Amino acid sequence: MSFNTFGLMFRVTTFGESHGPAIGCVIDGCPPGLEISPQEIKEELERRATGRSRHTSQRREQDDVQIVSGWFDGRATGTPIALLIENTDARSRDYEQIKRQFRPGHADYTYWKKYGIRDYRGGGRSSARETTMRVAAGALARKWLRLEFGVEIQGWLAQLGPLRTDEVMDWDSIEGNPFFCPHPGMVPKLEEFMDALRKSGDSVGARVNVIARNVPAGLGAPVYGKLDADLASAMMSINAAKGVEIGAGFASVSQQGTEHRDEMTKEGFLTNHAGGILGGISSGQDVVVSTAFKPTSSLRLPCRGLDIDGEEVEIVTKGRHDPCVGIRATPIVEAMMALVLMDHVLRHRAQSG
Repeated sequence: MSFNTFGLMFRVTTFGESHGPAIGCVIDGCPPGLEISPQEIKEELERRATGRSRHTSQRREQDDVQIVSGWFDGRATGTPIALLIENTDARSRDYEQIKRQFRPGHADYTYWKKYGIRDYRGGGRSSARETTMRVAAGALARKWLRLEFGVEIQGWLAQLGPLRTDEVMDWDSIEGNPFFCPHPGMVPKLEEFMDALRKSGDSVGARVNVIARNVPAGLGAPVYGKLDADLASAMMSINAAKGVEIGAGFASVSQQGTEHRDEMTKEGFLTNHAGGILGGISSGQDVVVSTAFKPTSSLRLPCRGLDIDGEEVEIVTKGRHDPCVGIRATPIVEAMMALVLMDHVLRHRAQSG
């Protein structure tokens, strides 16, 4: 399997499977001198962890991070940083029943067609367990961006199924509930909705938004290194992502030019429909990205599918799964924003000083 590396100047290579002995990543290009600690990384990982509430998978991983290279006296040395996390709560037996079956809506079938073999234990590389290492690498990137430029990255759950959750934006409430919801009044409704959904055995999709403030102008490069193109690619690489919008996104279709264009004054831009990016280059405004996540495909409700012999079978997926993957996606979306911005800052320095 190729294409496990992300970025050009700040490169992250992830490895490991959902139910393998460990997962990990190698970070190449981290500027030397950055203070890092396993505890800092673990704090970010705890935000995306399963088992934080009854509304997510009850798999409970310790996620203790080992920094095995590129680190001395608490600082990055400039050499490749290798991070390793052991899998401590995998239950592969839950997947024995479907090892010869393809779950509809899952990557089972496409992995089989591409490689002729698949790791059926929790989906292997297609599992959201892989995103743990994105968050780990993102912890370093967002810290460096904050120290160097004051960049602050904040994500939130904007919609869960039919429920819009950000019509009121209370930034301080986002970290205080298991949904990363910015509207405190919506949390009880989300709890009620998810309790009913979980009892039914079904799943639902979600929208997660992220904003990066204090992003310096000039990041990105036309024509094939556009910042918004790389952000879209990064978000679409997350498991279960099905759509990305930059700024106004698809709402731009119904806007007229007089509304959509972001007029400029001596005090700054009057609006931000462009999402902080013009011509593929950051404008100095907030960078705003929205990502849509599909419903979870692994369900205990029976459905029709095929086995590896091409025979029709009834599929029932056992095990521990998220009824809505979007609930835990906020830290992942934040990490991908940080990784892209970090990479583009280093690219910009290489060309423009």
